[in-house]
Amino acid sequence: MEQVSASRSHGGVQRVYRHASSATGTPMTFSVFVPDHVPGAMLPVVWYLSGLTCTHANVTDKGDYRAACARHGFIFVAPDTSPRGEGVPGDPAGATDFGLGAGFYVDATQAPFDRNYRMWSYVTDELPALVAANFPADMVRQSIIGHSMGGHGALTVGLRHPERFRAVSAFAPIVAPSQVPWGRKALGGYLGADKATWRAHDAVALIEDGARLPELLIDQGEADPFLENQLKPDLLEAACANAGIALTLRRHAGYDHGYYFVSSFMADQLDWHASRLH
Repeated sequence: MEQVSASRSHGGVQRVYRHASSATGTPMTFSVFVPDHVPGAMLPVVWYLSGLTCTHANVTDKGDYRAACARHGFIFVAPDTSPRGEGVPGDPAGATDFGLGAGFYVDATQAPFDRNYRMWSYVTDELPALVAANFPADMVRQSIIGHSMGGHGALTVGLRHPERFRAVSAFAPIVAPSQVPWGRKALGGYLGADKATWRAHDAVALIEDGARLPELLIDQGEADPFLENQLKPDLLEAACANAGIALTLRRHAGYDHGYYFVSSFMADQLDWHASRLH
């Protein structure tokens, strides 16, 4: 790994690293906050998956998580949202909801995206192994959070790896990508026309097909412009009710989709994670 930057913050150090990824075949960048701790201590790990158009930097710069992570003794890891670099294909029309910055946390099977867009393997296998090998990470105590497209990622990763995560939550997640424009474009482009293959990357479909978690926490702004057309939290609410999953869906009047919203409730979500990670 190459260290890109290091900054002292809230009784810990915020670092950014770059490394050559075998999953994506490209350089990948991620950020890690490690709070001060007793030498030899192993710390719980909170993973954060970001949304459309984002990199690791959005939450690192605007997420307001470091004070809470220092208080609870959490390592906080934020990867990028897609492969990047020369030769990595993007949206043919230049749109921002597919391709660069919009990997949707899947392993693409359709050319030309199958060459680099292997974000599922990156966030579930390669990056966890890298973090475990290089940081004081207690991999028995992990949790995951995501925002928007990253909320979709956090929910699907958590539902497919329930033994790995003690807590799963999201901010304004895309809960049913098979049923909304962003998701249909991305899943069709990366995985092909057979919608049966999409179900493994759709939280509502996974729950309908038997995936289970004990509980979920969702924060959703009621002034979010994407609420009705792209996010549809009511679909997750119904699926969880039918499956017996304890869903806490907190609706916040006046809040939109951006990081003013995320940062307002980040500490609350990390407190919720703390009660399960400790």
